[in-house]
Amino acid sequence: MNINDYINSGILELYVAGKLSETESIEVYNLMLKHPEVLQEVLEIEASIVKLTASVSPKKSISFNTIKGRLNNTPNNGKVISLNKSNTKWINYSGWAAAIVLAGGLLWTIDQKSTLEDQIQTVNTEKDFIEIQMENSKTDLVETKNLLNIIRDKSIINIPLEGQAAAPGAYATVYWDKKDDTVYLDLQGLPEPPEGKVYQVWSLTLNPLTPTNLGTIDDFIKDDNKIFTLKNTNQSQAFGITLEPAGGSQSPTLEQLYTLGALASL
Repeated sequence: MNINDYINSGILELYVAGKLSETESIEVYNLMLKHPEVLQEVLEIEASIVKLTASVSPKKSISFNTIKGRLNNTPNNGKVISLNKSNTKWINYSGWAAAIVLAGGLLWTIDQKSTLEDQIQTVNTEKDFIEIQMENSKTDLVETKNLLNIIRDKSIINIPLEGQAAAPGAYATVYWDKKDDTVYLDLQGLPEPPEGKVYQVWSLTLNPLTPTNLGTIDDFIKDDNKIFTLKNTNQSQAFGITLEPAGGSQSPTLEQLYTLGALASL
């Protein structure tokens, strides 16, 4: 096969325009792989089509037939001007190829725009998430500093709670601020409660032994610091923590007493 004759046959223009059969297209593709000059010719045809379409104003629609007519039928003293083969090679099929190029370009532009919008949305979402996390961290830091200041206050009563028969290895600490009737509970030493169970905190007077419910710790698992705040208006002499069914109990389940501790002055 003479490659130059093949290039000048017009089949490459049909290939670019998508007008060849599958078998013919495969043949052209294989020749492009074997012969750099065939590949170069295809690239030049495509570049010519892009140049042609770029020169047409988007504000004024010009049909392929009009362009073809002007190129092939321009009068010159009553004679038709013949175009040489190098020009007619791609002009005859430029309408089809230009349509393909324009459609592909439009789809690429839409896809790029969609991709860019998705990327911008992702960046904005990540930015919002980071800002929220930073704000939460600042809030947590402030709360932690406040808690540290509270439990280090000399007026705060510190009551260690030791593990009992239900959980010998458990421990907790109560920080009781009698000035504003608040107890701060450090429950880091308690195991995670089973599903359907919660810890319940009790204020105790010892003579006679009287338990008063201070509340349940419903978000024990979710809280990383395991520090909780409850109100206590009682004249407490001791504190205890039991494991109870979700929602709490009217009175402590002594078999599930996890920690217990009394004020040091008793």
